[in-house]
Amino acid sequence: MPQKTKTWFERTLALADIRLDGARPWDIALHDPSVQDRILAEGSLGFGDAYVEGLWDCQDLDEMFNHLLSAGLDHKVRPNLALLTYVAKAKILNLQTRHRSLEVASIHYNLGNDFYEAMLDPWMQYTCGYFSSGAQDLNAAQEAKLDMICRKIDLKEGDEVLELGCGWGGFARFAASRYGAHVTAYNISTEQVDLARARCQGLPVDIRLSDYRDAQGQYDKVVSVGMCEHVGPKNYRSMMKLVHSCLKPHGVFLLHTIGGNHEVDDSDLWLDKHIFPGAVLPSPVGLARAFADLFVLEDWHNFGVDYDKTLMAWDANFRSAWPRFQEQYGDRFYRMWHYYLMVSAGSFRSRKNQLWQLVLSKDGVRGGWKTVR
Repeated sequence: MPQKTKTWFERTLALADIRLDGARPWDIALHDPSVQDRILAEGSLGFGDAYVEGLWDCQDLDEMFNHLLSAGLDHKVRPNLALLTYVAKAKILNLQTRHRSLEVASIHYNLGNDFYEAMLDPWMQYTCGYFSSGAQDLNAAQEAKLDMICRKIDLKEGDEVLELGCGWGGFARFAASRYGAHVTAYNISTEQVDLARARCQGLPVDIRLSDYRDAQGQYDKVVSVGMCEHVGPKNYRSMMKLVHSCLKPHGVFLLHTIGGNHEVDDSDLWLDKHIFPGAVLPSPVGLARAFADLFVLEDWHNFGVDYDKTLMAWDANFRSAWPRFQEQYGDRFYRMWHYYLMVSAGSFRSRKNQLWQLVLSKDGVRGGWKTVR
């Protein structure tokens, strides 16, 4: 391999205080020098795939990505043909149609309920926990998050609630069992719906195996926790119109979503290929444009720093449970999943990604919205 390529790679990493074959936990141990050429040719896709293939290692991937992203190195590699093609498709096409949305359900959310039960908390929350509440562990942080959502929307016994994208039914079960709400929830993952129905049995909860776009009826409150990342920029406005049409007068909508600092139409190529096909992080501008003239913005709460802790807890649970799943999923999956969790943790630690909860009211909360944290 030409010395010039190696020098470029080492000098670029040095901008983020990362060394090749260094002794610090966030330094990279390079097992195959061809990785550097793959990064030049394929960008983040080549970088991630090379890790999954065992061509490089890092003791603390999370901190390495924190260094890398804080220094803006994700923008240092020249765009390649695959990236340019992907960006162009994302700008022109709607990559989050009904048909395309089924792909992420098949690849990611239908992996197996046993696997997710081992990684998540008892409420099976696959979104950010609320550690800022003072919670000391994942279970407490997730319960605090669920309770905060219910308090933010001023949930009352007998309220009719619509949930768009319900996961394994954790919020629906919490809202029904703790607050006496009646919840109608939509989800396209067969695995998630099966478990959600079993876990919500005997409660006033209706779990529907259907796209969120099929939602109908009139509700006091609407909640969406961790689905907006899959909606896509070309569909934000139509989603907001749907929510508006489903809310009764004076109704309230809580939107919980990962967000990005900049408006984009695409995602990281590696994550799009292996983890979340078609996922795009909304921006403040994109969301504001989508709900303009439909809702009154009552509150915009950012607790993205808590996602770092959430992801590290998920990774610890995943690694602890791995011996049970190793034969089923294989070592390549282990490296892929660990990489996904750690690059995500680094993205929140570096403040590149955020976690927002928006409270939107249909007519404006009379007397003003009551701040809840």
